[in-house]
Amino acid sequence: MNFREDFLQLVWKYQYFDRKGLKTTNGNSLQILQVGFHNQGEGPDFRDASLILDGITLHGHVEVHRFASEWKQHAHGGDPAYNSVILHVVWENDKEVYRNDGTVMPTLELKGKIFLEIWRNYENLLDFKSTLPCAHALRQVPQIIRFSALEKALVERLQEKSNAILQILDLTKGDWEETAYRWLMTCFGFKTNAIPMAELAKTIPYKVLQKHRTQVTALEAILLGQAGLLPENSEEPYVQHLIREHDFYQKKFSWNSSLTRPQWSFMGVRPTNFPTLRIAQLAAIFSKAPNLLKSVLEESRDFTSFKKLLQVKPSDYWQHHYNFGNPSSRIASRGISGTTLELLIINFVTPLWFAYGRYFEQSEWQERCFDLLQTIPGENNFIIRKFEEKEWKAENAFDSQGMIGLFRGYCQAQKCLSCKIGQSLLKGQSK
Repeated sequence: MNFREDFLQLVWKYQYFDRKGLKTTNGNSLQILQVGFHNQGEGPDFRDASLILDGITLHGHVEVHRFASEWKQHAHGGDPAYNSVILHVVWENDKEVYRNDGTVMPTLELKGKIFLEIWRNYENLLDFKSTLPCAHALRQVPQIIRFSALEKALVERLQEKSNAILQILDLTKGDWEETAYRWLMTCFGFKTNAIPMAELAKTIPYKVLQKHRTQVTALEAILLGQAGLLPENSEEPYVQHLIREHDFYQKKFSWNSSLTRPQWSFMGVRPTNFPTLRIAQLAAIFSKAPNLLKSVLEESRDFTSFKKLLQVKPSDYWQHHYNFGNPSSRIASRGISGTTLELLIINFVTPLWFAYGRYFEQSEWQERCFDLLQTIPGENNFIIRKFEEKEWKAENAFDSQGMIGLFRGYCQAQKCLSCKIGQSLLKGQSK
């Protein structure tokens, strides 16, 4: 049969095999007291297990492989982390395994012992050739299991994003205000221009922008100039003014380098998402928020307050331009759209709250993230549509973010047996 090691790990974890009269491969009686704690990191698969081997109680770790010979292939024999393994659980004992002291490793062979229903469920309910391996059986999964899987995937997604924020915090030597600024810049680049936006934020300290926040033109000149997006010359008086302003600030602060236009993506990007317009919108936000972090943490609690903070009008020029040059025949921007605002709350605000709560060990920030996400409509992208095709609709951003986490962290990686939905399908009606 074709199966992966994670299947055997789950079989051991939930004891989906016949435990009557268990014996090791060399005939010793075996009684399992504790299966151990499933280890998702490096080292033995299950830690702190307990068992009785030929009347002697043992405490230690358990390692799981499809074939016993994989112990040597994975070089466990020379790894001190595996010295405390008390049982080797395998599908087939194709080779004797020895400890470092030369004694035989106690081995449990599961071949012929796994419950037939578990085999059937594994083969029939998890289609690893599909982008959603459990899609054809998803309707069988109870709602409470789905919600639990979503919540777990959402927390993992927030942890991943908050890790990126905490890395920025480390680079800024604990400056939360600077960290919030850099994270906002990164998020404002969205997928296409996130990297150059992050680099731009590194070249201009937030304190510099704060000093000039009452002068939107100065903010635009600094940001667009350091982004390398100002033209070398222009016939437009406003653009000429921006060029002169940037030259002044570049000399004042001794900025020796800036980004270049080829680092930014315009091709295939909607005009409303051009980096020029996005940077102008950021300048407007910075001019209205004297303390970005305080605004996000203390003054903003719901959708309305975030709208007031983030959905501000850019300067007159950028209300009629997407880029430098010919003006648009219609209004280019009255501020960021409602959909963009929702994405910023999802990708900027909630990860920042989550990271702040983790850093200061204040769990209430996690609950605030969940509460806020449940007030925002669910996203609409190809991942969400895959779930909707199977009649699992994202009612809000809590659901959609959880679905994205499930798809990327479990479905694409085919870690179905680490997912509560896959585990539920594997278990079926077995006891």
